[in-house]
Amino acid sequence: MVKKSKKLNVFISRLKNKFRLVIMNDSTFEEKVSFRLSRLNVFVVAGTIIIFLIIITTFIIAFTPLREYIPGYGDFKTKHKLDELTLRADSMEQALKEKDLYLLNIRNIIEGKEIVEKLPETPDSTRNYGNIKNSKSKEDLALRQEIESQNQYNLSFSEEGTTPSNNSISSFFFFCPLKGIVINGFNPSENHFGVDIVAAKDEAIKATLDGTVIFTSWTLETGYVIAIQHNSDLISIYKHNSNLLKKQGSYVKSGEAIAIIGSSGEQSSGPHLHFELWYNGRAVNPKDYIVF
Repeated sequence: MVKKSKKLNVFISRLKNKFRLVIMNDSTFEEKVSFRLSRLNVFVVAGTIIIFLIIITTFIIAFTPLREYIPGYGDFKTKHKLDELTLRADSMEQALKEKDLYLLNIRNIIEGKEIVEKLPETPDSTRNYGNIKNSKSKEDLALRQEIESQNQYNLSFSEEGTTPSNNSISSFFFFCPLKGIVINGFNPSENHFGVDIVAAKDEAIKATLDGTVIFTSWTLETGYVIAIQHNSDLISIYKHNSNLLKKQGSYVKSGEAIAIIGSSGEQSSGPHLHFELWYNGRAVNPKDYIVF
């Protein structure tokens, strides 16, 4: 302990030893400036300067715009400015759309067309559907043969104008699924087991009777299809829809909207409904029971 205290006293005394710092003229050796310094004074002055520099640097970073030039720091007002510019851009876009709609309606008035409430959508020219191949693959053909071979799809048909053996179908009050013009009639000899009805665009298709939806799907030939099971082994089928409003298993009432008229599927050449009635496994002519 004594040795340690002696060493400490020697170290402190060395810190307090005085030194003279002289600045002289190199040619005449004339003394210009002199300082009396000690190691302790040098440490104190150097520490004070370092602390002062740290305080000044912190002040500059925290309270002056110079912090923007330091990596990792940014202007906190930048986000606010970006939000403001985004709102202005949206306002300008909306104003341009309103002006375009105004000019379009003026043109329609001059040309004798109807006034529109919104601009027509511009078709997407970036997508190329010309390379899509709709040819049937081997797997698709095998799947179709497997499904068609099942008993629930082995349906026969009756000749046009004939009535099924059970006359109870005549007691049904059928709701017209779609008011329109029948362009193709019932012709089982050409595998056309229903009627094709043309109506206005986006017209709703209704269920002809109460029943349960047993099939909803999309096929390559007939597009969106929905089938409903009614009482007394009666099934109604609706093909080429643009959109289906009911899911498989849903119970629907007579006259309830189940789909939207469309032109989906390869066998469709325009917006229409292909409507079929099947009774006891036989296709019947819907025109014998429904006035379209």
